[in-house]
Amino acid sequence: KHWGSSPLGIAVLYALAAAVYPVLAGSRPARTTALFDEPYKPEESRHFNVQESSTFTPDPEKVFDLAYADGTELKGFNGHDVVHLGQFHGMAPLGLITECNSPDFNGVDGILGFGLPKPGEEGKTLPRPILWALTDKDAKDSNAQELHRKFSFFSTDTDAEVQLGGYDPETCTDTMLYTPSLSPTDFIVGVTSLTYGHPSKGARTQLLKFTEPTGQEYLPAIMDSGTSCLVIPGSKLDGRLRNSPFDDFTDLWEEGTSFWVTIGGRTFEIPYTSWYLAETNQTCVQPSPDGMEGLLIGDVFFREYVVEFDM
Repeated sequence: KHWGSSPLGIAVLYALAAAVYPVLAGSRPARTTALFDEPYKPEESRHFNVQESSTFTPDPEKVFDLAYADGTELKGFNGHDVVHLGQFHGMAPLGLITECNSPDFNGVDGILGFGLPKPGEEGKTLPRPILWALTDKDAKDSNAQELHRKFSFFSTDTDAEVQLGGYDPETCTDTMLYTPSLSPTDFIVGVTSLTYGHPSKGARTQLLKFTEPTGQEYLPAIMDSGTSCLVIPGSKLDGRLRNSPFDDFTDLWEEGTSFWVTIGGRTFEIPYTSWYLAETNQTCVQPSPDGMEGLLIGDVFFREYVVEFDM
């Protein structure tokens, strides 16, 4: 996993794989009300009409039920169709969403999933990630077998860009940092420090106050472009920390402040303009759900940095 600074504004809309089935009206309002300020509105999305595709085949016995760290829940089943990503194309599996509870999907047609294949039973029920499916040597009708299993991603408030096969150095203004993933099945890195404060005045406050610091402590952090916000622990993690990072943040919150996250020995600033949503007058910082032992670094990071994922 690698990243470098990106000049803002250099972005185009990425190809979004529309995989939403027409019966998507059945979201769960009780769950939505409990987690989100507004409901999911299926009428705002374009739905994948299987009857308009001559190459689509369903696989209804393979169903999925996913829950994300930000509270999003998705249900559906699998299918296959020809997928195009720029000049690359081929027959690939996809998931058709039939239930959704998150307003983050309002106006969204689907998820372009570039994750790693999941092992065990979970991997048997989920579609093979698109970059793997298109680059498999036996992929049917694919012209992408020689493409390296790497991709890069960055975004702005309105646009985003996916780069396949690696990253374009012209999109960076700084040197890439290279650091290994801590998991073979997820894009996880070790965060050794998370501080908060004003960029130009006063001292920064450490939000990760380890109970028994030795200098080797870290918390796992998932790098996830599909998550909007910065998700940080909302508890002491069963005594691993002396504080609740999210509670400390809410006590210290001020306009014009930044976060600084240290990964692989290098510190990256997440400025106020990236994590505060001026249009909706909301902070894009959330407490982690029960059972999550680390952080989730979402789109607030990808608005500032090009991140390359090497699989």
